[in-house]
Amino acid sequence: MCSDLGFTDADRFENIRRTAEVARMFSDSGLIVLCSFISPTHEIRDLARNIIGEDRFVEVFVNCPIEICELRDVKGLYKKYRLGLVKNMTGFDSPYEPPLHPTVEIRTDLWDINKCTRYLIRQVLKQVKYRKRK
Repeated sequence: MCSDLGFTDADRFENIRRTAEVARMFSDSGLIVLCSFISPTHEIRDLARNIIGEDRFVEVFVNCPIEICELRDVKGLYKKYRLGLVKNMTGFDSPYEPPLHPTVEIRTDLWDINKCTRYLIRQVLKQVKYRKRK
């Protein structure tokens, strides 16, 4: 769906626009949709929020220091960046703006994968129940 896109600001914006439109279609069908976006700026996150709908959008901040991300780099992107083979790396030569008021924050540097997963599921289900009552 987005294999034609790179990591320029315009491509990141288009990636979010496309994937948010698909997420909205699934949500319109009554499904709970979880999406993992590279969404480094407030503007890009607002785009997704506006497409999906404020009443259905739950912002989850997967918070981890960049040093830990680099240690976990299974794709080798940080290494490629340091060797000059990759450009527009979020947090380095491409901006990163942490969310100001995420609905949910998950600290992957402090919790193991099982705790992160359980916490995410609990928090998302709370939001679904809360929003259905409204």
